[in-house]
Amino acid sequence: MKFSVMFSFVAPEGGLLSHRESIAQMAEVLPLAESLGYHGVHITEHHFQEDGWLPSPLLALAMAAGLTKRMRLVSNILVSTLYHPVQLLEDLATLDNLSDGRLGLGTAPGYVREEFAGRGLDYVERFQRHEEIIDFLQQAWRNPADIGFEGRFVRVPHLALRPRPVQAELPVWYGVSGPRMLERAAKRGVPVTASPRHSTAELQEHFARYEAAAARFGYVPTERPVIREALVLEDRAEAVRYGAPGTSQLFGLYGKKSASGERALHDDSGALVTAAAPAFESLASRFLIGDPASVREGIEALIEALRPTEMVLRMQMPDVPTEVLARSLRVFAERVMPDFA
Repeated sequence: MKFSVMFSFVAPEGGLLSHRESIAQMAEVLPLAESLGYHGVHITEHHFQEDGWLPSPLLALAMAAGLTKRMRLVSNILVSTLYHPVQLLEDLATLDNLSDGRLGLGTAPGYVREEFAGRGLDYVERFQRHEEIIDFLQQAWRNPADIGFEGRFVRVPHLALRPRPVQAELPVWYGVSGPRMLERAAKRGVPVTASPRHSTAELQEHFARYEAAAARFGYVPTERPVIREALVLEDRAEAVRYGAPGTSQLFGLYGKKSASGERALHDDSGALVTAAAPAFESLASRFLIGDPASVREGIEALIEALRPTEMVLRMQMPDVPTEVLARSLRVFAERVMPDFA
């Protein structure tokens, strides 16, 4: 089992940490995470959100590349449809060189309408645009001497890519859960990364549908990353004291979209969430927050239900001080991680 860390840099106005301070927080704790044996660093993406999600995952990953020597660098998730395809290709190839081939592209079509409006893009076309962009990226990565492409959304003359990527293949994960996109991930032959917004039962359904599609296409997935919010301290009450408001803030975007009818979020009982700030207790099965013993039990349950190959832990939460984050990283690495080595 691999364990990685995730950063979203959510910094609400008036919160404990500004964006500048949350980025400095990553700079401080990432070398520690690598020394403790964490496998990778994952960066999320959202735009125009009141609670301040980071909109530039590749810039943050470039910073992470300079802070680490071994950790895998993954965009989880980058909304490829929001980017100019050639600029995205060049940025990815550059980052692959900066990191000496440690890059992974987690990608999705996106679901937040205002992000497409802000870029002047048609929200309805996002699925088709996404698939064509990934076709282009993979084709150009395999043949950097000629990145020519002729599609509906992507048209590129016969040019050469510089710098050439380090990796022969661009590692791609799909961050999707809908039936059509699970089918497309299986057809493309790429792993699916499980969203933190879904319950274990929901993820079981998604993976079953994905595996059935993969079998039809003759594809055998070798990676199954699962994301969970996590805060692990020796004292469970302290972990909950920091983790409850942190997770409620992180799930605020999901709650807001569910309350508006745009994208459903269901609590642990299966009821539709209609509050913009979901209660911690109603979503608790999605969190690994507590003392080492309770978190070990949570991971064991996830292994039995989902068979993950990698657990991606979002420990950086709004209003969690750097000292607490560093302590959580250490407690998890020393008291939990060895049981799953």
